[in-house]
Amino acid sequence: MYDHEPTVRSRELGLALLRAIGTAGLNQSDLANMLAWSPSKVSRMISGKRCASSEDVSAVLAVGRIVGPKRQELLEMARHATERGWWQDFGDRLPAELRTLSDHEDSALAITGFETTVIPGLLQTPEYATALFRATPTIPDSEIADRVLARQRRQRIFDRQYPAQSRFFIDEYAIRRTGGGREIMSGQVHQLLRMSVRPYIEIRVILDDVGFHAGQQAFQLMEFTEINPVLHIENLTSVLFLERKDGIGSYRRNVAALSKVALDEDRSRSWLADLASELGEEHHAHRPAPIFELEEEFLE
Repeated sequence: MYDHEPTVRSRELGLALLRAIGTAGLNQSDLANMLAWSPSKVSRMISGKRCASSEDVSAVLAVGRIVGPKRQELLEMARHATERGWWQDFGDRLPAELRTLSDHEDSALAITGFETTVIPGLLQTPEYATALFRATPTIPDSEIADRVLARQRRQRIFDRQYPAQSRFFIDEYAIRRTGGGREIMSGQVHQLLRMSVRPYIEIRVILDDVGFHAGQQAFQLMEFTEINPVLHIENLTSVLFLERKDGIGSYRRNVAALSKVALDEDRSRSWLADLASELGEEHHAHRPAPIFELEEEFLE
């Protein structure tokens, strides 16, 4: 084994190996003792900082009793562990939980996202997510509840002791569209307001009247303390993780351009509060019995 700069794949492999020995009731010290390896070798393999040979990975998988397709998948991952960038193709639909994405979100120091047609997943209410999944033809009804739970688990990063500094640019269209119904969208806009007052979350609205701008495809840029930034792009049946410095640099310039045309935090919050009032009034007009009240903090 030799040292290398960690990649998305090498970190994913390390986490998979850690889960494998954990399932067997072992920790890293136990693994080092069983295989007569140094604790440093095990630690650096788990962290993705060392390039593990197929033989070493096979040994860990044997200890963790990982066999069959999963074993072959991890051995294949080990063969490509040093390659930068990773396109994950899932066939007919994305899995209920994108573990690679959630693992990186959980360790991120900063997250910057842009959405043009829907609310970012990290900010979605369960009702909004449910309506969105129901409108997706590749997702069967039997999977919707699990997918909503997985999305809620991702959002727990905002409740940890030191949450990532997060910034979200959202096109006006994504916030105004009422495909899930006015009641659901009203609740979603209120959720954006609640999240926007947290000191570590910045929500910036890009109004339609700015015309064409730098944001043409949704993305999420994640930055860390000890590893290189990772950019995530999601399609209907696949996801792409970018790591190359020149690619990351292009998206940084994209973010800078978005920042110039988006409303600032205060104006975005005021715009959201006005929209929340508008949606609430329209909803009450259709249903006389009120279902919720606009929070006082947003009326100030």
